[in-house]
Amino acid sequence: MDQRAATGPGMKPFTAQEAGDIVLGLDPPAVFLGMAQDWPAAHWDVARLSELLQDKSLRFRIGRRRMDAEPQYETHCEYIDGTIRQFRSWVCGESLELCGPFSQFDRVEFWAYADYKYLALLFEDRPEILQDVLWEDFGFPGRGGRESTLWVGSRGANTPCHIDSYGCNLVLQVEGRKRWHLFPPEDSNHLYPTRIPYEESSIYSRVNVVNPDQSRYPSFSKAHPHVVTLHPGQVLFVPRHWWHYVESVDDITVSVNSWIELDSDHEARVEEAITRMVVCTFKSADHSDRTDNWLNPTEGAVTSHGTNLDYLNQACAAYLEHKRAADKIDGVDDDKDSPPLKKRQMGRSSDVVSTQFGQYLLPVLPASGDLNAGGDKDTVVKEETQGAEDANAGEKQVDKLTTDAVLDCLVNPQVVRLVAQLLLNRTYR
Repeated sequence: MDQRAATGPGMKPFTAQEAGDIVLGLDPPAVFLGMAQDWPAAHWDVARLSELLQDKSLRFRIGRRRMDAEPQYETHCEYIDGTIRQFRSWVCGESLELCGPFSQFDRVEFWAYADYKYLALLFEDRPEILQDVLWEDFGFPGRGGRESTLWVGSRGANTPCHIDSYGCNLVLQVEGRKRWHLFPPEDSNHLYPTRIPYEESSIYSRVNVVNPDQSRYPSFSKAHPHVVTLHPGQVLFVPRHWWHYVESVDDITVSVNSWIELDSDHEARVEEAITRMVVCTFKSADHSDRTDNWLNPTEGAVTSHGTNLDYLNQACAAYLEHKRAADKIDGVDDDKDSPPLKKRQMGRSSDVVSTQFGQYLLPVLPASGDLNAGGDKDTVVKEETQGAEDANAGEKQVDKLTTDAVLDCLVNPQVVRLVAQLLLNRTYR
């Protein structure tokens, strides 16, 4: 997909209201064209970032380029602190003196990724730079760099397949290309969700979706991948609870994203609080694993049971306060028999919004290799074979249960959702 010019000088293909309606009303992922070409942040390549950040150090995640059958989680990587200038020198193969801490890694065997870098912290001494990001063009007034994160990586840098518990996602590609492998929410069981490593707001897949071990994860063959390569200037919309694996396909990639809050986040925070309590309780009591390598580096320290219980109570209270306010706006009586998890209707249906697809809004379609997206006879053959494999799985020797195996069942998203509903019903009444 090539970036096309906007409809005229200073004009964009969608108004802010139209773009906002699309983001809040569209179910499948999509790519916007012609919406961010005039943003100053659209020119934040590594040369520009090096000028802006000077000698400020960023934490880079270092991973191996080799492709294993297991995902390369953040807990399996090494970490160094370096500048954008040193990173650029390393990628370009300049002298080791200019590469700083990157010099200890062979760029042929390793990749580097500065991910999840909050712009508000990077530019805390130059807040005017945050105005270079203009998400208000997508119908979110006042949203800019302060609510955004920066991602800078080398070829092969990737984020393991996961879903974000909160909100939906808008991603501006600035430099280089990134390939996104996306899976719809209904594929969750085929992606074998896990909360180890634990990170609030991230549910990981146990499958390396670009090199799956079909013998261990046979159901993955029933998943429906959607694949798109995002080019500079394009903006990807990732809907709520779509799984995604992201990899850098060029020597240097830069992107900026923002997670858009949704009403459903209030319920999700209750679910995340339940998950945190269960995971921390189990892993803290597991004396066979005295390391904290189950905790993602972004999480810091393990929280106590009392702290987690307080967090859960606060999440429930915030949810109920939000619901009562929403019910008043919607004119709903405070009926004790009404379910607390009622979904509010969107202003526009997905069918109406999808009519906006065209030259400047492209749907992310199922991958051509996805047999389940087609209708040929090979699909039936594959499903029948898979069914036999699943049936035979019970005849295999059962591995000894581990703490993580039990946790995967207890904090499965479907189980946690049911527990949250029970808790909220109890509190609501």
